[in-house]
Amino acid sequence: MEKVLWYLLVGMRGGANRVRIIRTLSERPHNANQLSTELDVDYNTIRHHLDMLVEHGVVEPGGDGYGALYFLTDQFEHHRDTFERITDQME
Repeated sequence: MEKVLWYLLVGMRGGANRVRIIRTLSERPHNANQLSTELDVDYNTIRHHLDMLVEHGVVEPGGDGYGALYFLTDQFEHHRDTFERITDQME
């Protein structure tokens, strides 16, 4: 998971938005539309980042369809310290 987090957060464009999504989902689950509104980021951009985070096991949808809520995975929670260490180095 550490390599995945480095790749998603530092190794690719959009890492800052992925950090914002993860921090927002840490507070409570959101759907893509809620994330778009709360983070003031285009809905399609949010969808792209969510798809990347799902593909790499960082977040998971709680259902199917338009209004599906997204949650952080247990795997991510197990590596939260790594996430914090990486984001500290980004700032």
